[in-house]
Amino acid sequence: MDAPREEPDALTSEGPRALFDASSDAAAVVSGHGVVLGWTKAAEDLLGHPASEIVGGPAARLLAMPGDPVRVAGVAERCRAGVGWSGLIPLRHRGGRRIEADLRVSASFRLGADECFLISAREQRQQWTVDQSVLDGFLTRSPVGMAMMDTQLRYVWLNDTLERFGGVPREQRLGRRLSELLPGLQAETIEGLMRKVIDTGVPVTDYEYVGWSWADPHRQHAYSTSFFPLVDSDNSITGVCYMVLDVTERWNARQLLALVNEAGTRIGTTLDVLRTAQELADFSVPRFADFVVVDLLEPVLSTEGHGTWLTDAGPAPVKPVMRRAGLSSVREGAPEAVAQVGDRVDFVPPPHDAHLLIDGEPILIPVLDPSDELWATEQPERAASMREFGLHSLISVPMRARNTVLGLTTFVRSLNPVSFQPDDVLVARELVARAALCVDNARRYTREHTAAVTLQRSLLPHALTGGTALEVASTYLPADATGGVGGDWFDVIPLSGARVGLVVGDVVGHGITAAATMGRLRTAVQTLADMEMPPDELLAHLDDLVLRLSEEQPDEAVTGAADEVVAGAAGTAEAAHRSTTAFLGATCLYAVYDPVTRRCAMARAGHPPPVVITPDGQVSFPEPPAGPPLGLGGMAFEAAEIELAENSLFGLYTNGLVEAADGDMERGMSRLGDLLSRPELDLRALCTSAVGQLVPVPQPDDIALLLTRTHALGAEHVVSWEVPVEPAAVADVRARATRQVEAWGFEELAMTTELIVSELVTNAIRYAEPPIRLRLLRDSRLTCEVADASSTAPRLRHARSMDEGGRGLFLVAQLAHRWGARYTADGKIIWAEQEVP
Repeated sequence: MDAPREEPDALTSEGPRALFDASSDAAAVVSGHGVVLGWTKAAEDLLGHPASEIVGGPAARLLAMPGDPVRVAGVAERCRAGVGWSGLIPLRHRGGRRIEADLRVSASFRLGADECFLISAREQRQQWTVDQSVLDGFLTRSPVGMAMMDTQLRYVWLNDTLERFGGVPREQRLGRRLSELLPGLQAETIEGLMRKVIDTGVPVTDYEYVGWSWADPHRQHAYSTSFFPLVDSDNSITGVCYMVLDVTERWNARQLLALVNEAGTRIGTTLDVLRTAQELADFSVPRFADFVVVDLLEPVLSTEGHGTWLTDAGPAPVKPVMRRAGLSSVREGAPEAVAQVGDRVDFVPPPHDAHLLIDGEPILIPVLDPSDELWATEQPERAASMREFGLHSLISVPMRARNTVLGLTTFVRSLNPVSFQPDDVLVARELVARAALCVDNARRYTREHTAAVTLQRSLLPHALTGGTALEVASTYLPADATGGVGGDWFDVIPLSGARVGLVVGDVVGHGITAAATMGRLRTAVQTLADMEMPPDELLAHLDDLVLRLSEEQPDEAVTGAADEVVAGAAGTAEAAHRSTTAFLGATCLYAVYDPVTRRCAMARAGHPPPVVITPDGQVSFPEPPAGPPLGLGGMAFEAAEIELAENSLFGLYTNGLVEAADGDMERGMSRLGDLLSRPELDLRALCTSAVGQLVPVPQPDDIALLLTRTHALGAEHVVSWEVPVEPAAVADVRARATRQVEAWGFEELAMTTELIVSELVTNAIRYAEPPIRLRLLRDSRLTCEVADASSTAPRLRHARSMDEGGRGLFLVAQLAHRWGARYTADGKIIWAEQEVP
């Protein structure tokens, strides 16, 4: 049997803590007579004996060796001296196997009257030893390239992996420097790092770089390198060791991921189809390819119809008609291109056809052969370009988005000697997919914007006339395409009595919704104005209409835009105008000008005030009570009235005109007044010039300016008579009216005027209250008005054949061009107009 091997003094070599650290060791308490007094769970796990079998029995039966009383006595004597003992002892497991254990015996101590020893044991694990041949094989065949350099940075040893990485034989490397052998591997930078390690003794880890090597001269590789100093026995640095790992795949994956991420910020910066296609081509050259073309189907580029080609639209044409939308090359002027941007193309790489666009996968041609019969037959011009410019590798990717075919993008390499690989197809697919989504978004936006502009222009008045009361000119600028179509509108509405209604408004938001809402409100204003409503009542009815229309919209849209309308009313109109929600809020100003009295009544709903320039050039902005924007409800509108001198300039505008420069509305209004106060005879030229100077560049909001120059109807155009409340007065006023019409040169209208006056005056005498007054106006039409103090509305009815009366208004309606009634502060006016010959 083996004798126990003693170890150095535990107290002097490892200290008391190491001796009594029994946290994981098997432990037992043994009396001075060799009887086990205590047994731990760890001891049971080590030797398999439970405490019930061991405690109270002799400890000697656990040994796997013959007893040695002399040695045991020596150990006991040492422990009684307070030193302790440790050594290698073979123990017997309950199952019979032998366990080599590191045994430690503590200094003796007493439990009551008994002398005791604490014994701990740990199974000895065999240490793994490395044979020199194994170590040599590890260093030589390791997948990590390794080398040792002397202090002059010359190779003194390298393994097979590093030799394979560089492609330079080991014999040519030894004794020479890296910069002498592999100048394409950033040798100077790497040697600088090695010198730093030698000088400081501080290792450098995971330094990545990219370069070429003789092992693969046509493909760039990425490497991760670590450097650490070589130290001899006296701690002096004798050289440097470096380890190299080829991380090309990881590097490429990271670079491609960065490329795709960058593409998301560089492609699709605008909502323009051609611009997006060109951005895809420009981004890919030279990052990914040397020559890129983007060809889109003609319907995609068209703003007419749907502009789409759905994948389920049936069989595709043999050669789909496309146009070149984007083109980029590493060569200036792209001489390798057979077609330029805007040209019609039908290029699909042979032998493929149009079905490639519908359901085909990307095409990878690693090596292009211009002598191939298919290329020479179907694409002779492109085959010639391939030969001339060295186009050697190609990827074509169909552009599709939202089940819609858009076109084809082709990537080609020429100066880059590395052919496209299957992994490159994934990158090309991702680039094209991102661009296709942006192209489809741009196409859809262009289609919607074109429709909105068309709708808006169709709803605006094409010809404005103010009759003899007003000279009218207008200018309208739609919003910049990036801002979307707005909802500005204006109108000039002829009213009875030679009066003219003027309106300007601005619907919150942009797009087709705003344009359609503008058309509805313009129609409503015309209808309400034709009902002879004063400005404040007209705005109140218009407000009710907007509230009803808003109830048709989703709640979230109403809530979101209501805040913007309130902000617009508080002065931040720009925020209100940039809303794209469906809420039907609006601002509006409505004015009525009477050329007889030269009075202008107006009311506004959250809209900027009008501008007035007197004949002598004085500028003012009369401000009727602002009123809330339309669509809020619950608040009243108030009207105000001003007098305008003849030949005054009266202008209505939207806030985009005065906020366009710097957002300061007061400053913009001041500039508008200065521009309009210039002595300019041509009203249209003045209107165009003012808008051009205030808005020199496209703006994100619509802009409208309506200018009028006022005229007055003098005494030679207006006559009136008081009418006594007696039937005999009818003949007198009828005769006066006939003579006046003949004096104005309207003999053809004398008879009809006589009948109209007779019926209107007779009705007033019979049914109305005095005072009664007859007025004739000679304007673009001949108007007959009968005013009374009654507020009872006239009613047109059809008399039966046996009725003796009830045909008066029916006759007036038949004889006049149009007729109606309007209410005044003193009663009402019944009027009838006739066309002037």
